[in-house]
Amino acid sequence: MKHLLLSQEEAAVQQRLVFYLALEEYLAACFPAKGEEWFFLWQSRPTVIFGRNQDMAAEVNIPWCESHGVEMYRRKSGGGCVYSDEGNLMVSCIVREHDAQKAFQTYLERLAGALRTLGLPAVTTVHNDILVNGLKVSGNACFVGRNATILHGTMLWKSNMDNLTQAITPSQEKLAKHAVQSVRQRVGNLYDMGIRDLEVLKKHLISSMCDGEYTLAAEEMSAIRAIELGYLDPKFIQGKG
Repeated sequence: MKHLLLSQEEAAVQQRLVFYLALEEYLAACFPAKGEEWFFLWQSRPTVIFGRNQDMAAEVNIPWCESHGVEMYRRKSGGGCVYSDEGNLMVSCIVREHDAQKAFQTYLERLAGALRTLGLPAVTTVHNDILVNGLKVSGNACFVGRNATILHGTMLWKSNMDNLTQAITPSQEKLAKHAVQSVRQRVGNLYDMGIRDLEVLKKHLISSMCDGEYTLAAEEMSAIRAIELGYLDPKFIQGKG
């Protein structure tokens, strides 16, 4: 599996969250030609990203997000609503396995195993989460395409929990299902569990998952930007496209 890199110039620019979704889509589409499995880590400015079938108004506190400069986008994979900021490390993995259950099993166990080697008692769940001491530190979703499967998710390091609680508005039914009173009671930051150096965490995850690296070329960046435009379409964001 190859670790994917942006050029130094592109890496210096704070990309929109949906740029990385477009990057995933591009890699999956060109999978037969390149024949590689890919892994990369990324961070975004404060953003809420929700699943392809979710009702935006029911899952997102739209007035609060608008007044606090939190961006809102829809993704093409399933799963729940996620708040991401600079303290949340996003994980993307593109693999050849087309059986979603098998792909998830391998991907989640490798991530959880990487955390266990850092001394954390990480476990996976049937809901495709990773828990440490009963708290969710990673939630994940997948999109099975024609050529490859995209697996992606969160790795909460030092995310702003107050903003997370304000930005997302899960149904009372969902909260009752998990026997908790709020989103905040269900999640935890790795920083509070002893992982204080983000760069060390990144390098550890990369070394645990990858055996090489690849830097995107300029023409590939242009193709990714064209895909990104679809995610920025208001009709798609609102679920009408």
